[in-house]
Parts: sequence; C-alpha cells; structure tokens
Amino acid sequence: MKPRVVVVEDHALTRAGLRTALAVYADVVGEAADGVTGLEVISALLPDVAVIDIGLPGMDGVALTERVRKDVPATRVVILTMIDLEDEVLAALAAGADAYCLKSSDPQRIVDAVGIACEGGAYFDPKIAHVVLERFGFAAKSRPSPLTGRETEVLRLIADGVGNGDIAQRLHIGLGTVKGHVRDILQKLAASDRTHAAVVALRKGYI
Repeated sequence: MKPRVVVVEDHALTRAGLRTALAVYADVVGEAADGVTGLEVISALLPDVAVIDIGLPGMDGVALTERVRKDVPATRVVILTMIDLEDEVLAALAAGADAYCLKSSDPQRIVDAVGIACEGGAYFDPKIAHVVLERFGFAAKSRPSPLTGRETEVLRLIADGVGNGDIAQRLHIGLGTVKGHVRDILQKLAASDRTHAAVVALRKGYI
C-alpha cells in the first residue's frame, strides 16, 4: 500500500510538481495552500507524511510542524526550506521535522525524503547539515562524545536516512541490537526521537 501524503505549499505550480513527482511512490490525498488550512487537512486525513513548505501564509511551516508534532504525532513531516536563510534552517531543525530538503532540490530527492521519513528514517539535505555544522560544529569539536563507536556508526546511518532494518544489514547485527543502540543513543543525548538525536549530534560535533 502506498503511503498517504498531504502537500502544504502555497505555490500552485510547485504543488502540482510535487504531486506529479510523488505519484509513483505515494497517494497525495490532500493539499493546502496555507498553514491554517494545512493543519485542518492533516488533522482530518491523518496522512502518513506531510510535506510542508516553511514559507507558508497564515501559519508558517515551522509553526505548522510544531502543531502537527503535537496534534497528529503519527504523521511524519518533510519540511522544505531555503538554504540561504540560516535562521530559517535552524528553526526548521528545532521544529522537529523528520526530513529536511531544500525547496530548490530535485523533486526526486524530495520523493526519497518522503520514503525515508515514512520508513522511520531521518533525512538531512547535505547543505542543511553543513549550515548546522558551521553554526555549531566548530566550537563543539573538542567535546568528548558519550557515544560508543558502534552507537556513532548507527547514528551516522540514521542521519543519512537509513532505517533500522537496513542499518542491521549494513552493520551485520540483529534488528533488536539496532533498536537497543537507538534507545541508548536517545537516552545519552537526551533526544526525543531519532531526528532530534541526529540534530543534537551534529550540533555537538559527535558525527
């Protein structure tokens, strides 16, 4: 069964492009052109994934993501942002989305991010990760990591958008072992979820 997706984007042409790109992988069950309507649509349809533009009228994408996290926690969020606005990127990270793409990205990259988010992974556009590292990484390089070598390997894969099953295959360990590592990582980094853990690790220079 294809994942159910809602697209919240104020530009009609961009919405149409996303709908077309996603059609092969997902069912786009709803759309909205502003944040307030977007929250109503997402709350009503309970999609697997919401693709949210950060620059929405009415309620911006950061506020919408925060509301979705609170009101519809089972819905995964892929947020579209602009790399040239550093504060915007950092606000998107803080909002707690599961995947972060540049609005100017190739549509296939956004489709891939939707797939990764739907499978429980976290995706960071490399340029967004670069912004985070530039802002936080230099001062944090000397900090010792609380993670073991294996936990660091697991977290790097999480940050690359790899799901638990694929992590187990790549590292030749059991799925239960991976889940145990993820649990320990979240505890050590005081992170609420996998995406938050990857953000914390990037900020502190652990990965």
